[in-house]
Amino acid sequence: MAERVTSAVSCGGVVYRVRDGGVELALCGRRTGLWALPKGTPDAGETLEQTALREVREETGLEVEIEAPLGHIEYWFTLPGERVHKRVYFYLMAPRGGSVDDHDPEFDVVEWFPASAVPATLTYPSEAEVVGRALDALAAQKSGTP
Repeated sequence: MAERVTSAVSCGGVVYRVRDGGVELALCGRRTGLWALPKGTPDAGETLEQTALREVREETGLEVEIEAPLGHIEYWFTLPGERVHKRVYFYLMAPRGGSVDDHDPEFDVVEWFPASAVPATLTYPSEAEVVGRALDALAAQKSGTP
């Protein structure tokens, strides 16, 4: 019997702050050693941007605003009798309030990391690629290049 093929979408963000002249990024962690960018599935009627804002707020405890789109990543995974093609859309985000201490229970901890340490810390290489895009966007902002 052939597996059914379906599609899924998630949205999230790369949340940054500038601290002591350096860029830090917020990552969500589990006791298992997993470190990931905040992301999740749209609720009915939500736009990609609305989903990203809500999911980042829930998973990090931070109120954020979108500064720029960072494109998407895609991958496949399997469920019983099903192959799923997933796209995850990311946005560059800046915090405007809240606290990482107020994250939801989906993750055990949310911490700020120096941007240079994030690619090696993240569990998924495709998310490290998104972080690279975010750092490029921040460098372009700083230099005034579009």
